[in-house]
Amino acid sequence: MTAATMTILRNNVTSSARPLTLGITGASGLIYAVRAIKFLLEAEIPVELVASKATYQVWKAEQDIQMPGEPEAQARFWREQAGVLQGGQIRCHPWSDVGANIASGSFRTRGMVIIPCSMGTVGKLAAGLSSDLLERAADVQLKERKPLVIVPRETPFSVIHLRNLTTLAEAGAHIVPAIPAWYHRPQTILDLVDFVVARALDALDLDCVPLARWQGHDGLTGSKGDGVLA
Repeated sequence: MTAATMTILRNNVTSSARPLTLGITGASGLIYAVRAIKFLLEAEIPVELVASKATYQVWKAEQDIQMPGEPEAQARFWREQAGVLQGGQIRCHPWSDVGANIASGSFRTRGMVIIPCSMGTVGKLAAGLSSDLLERAADVQLKERKPLVIVPRETPFSVIHLRNLTTLAEAGAHIVPAIPAWYHRPQTILDLVDFVVARALDALDLDCVPLARWQGHDGLTGSKGDGVLA
């Protein structure tokens, strides 16, 4: 077997081993991203993460925390926020690095989720514009017809917002608004957050969030069939 063939075989990994691209924008609600990272790391799903420039400002405004820009320091930062210091894989990319692996359609991933997603990002994606790595990575998903999940965090939606979201849906993106349900009997804010995270990951066929799922008139069961979650 030639070296070139071996390289092709190594690159042609199964979908279960491929990473998920996680985009984080400057929309309010960074807790959604933190919880997504927690569950992905615990499930040992590799994460390729890119946070937009505005994300740094939102962390400062919401939590009075300075998010580091250096990739390895930022990876540690996200682990600390998610409470998963060991296990799983997470690699962070600078928002300006448009030459990163996730900027190319030849880099194999499970898909991409942008959580939370600002309406500014939605507008650029709907117009086919990509001025940073996050937008380029999302544009790649659309052009390659790969899964792209958008979790918009805005209220109320203007007509422009709705039209842009419709454009993305027509292009193949999954639109999963940050709107929790109540049938799973949430007891805490995290219960509400986790519902949204679970539904976003469901769109990528990833079941790694412990969620009480509706089972019809018989009621609810946990994601592993272990009964109703409190």
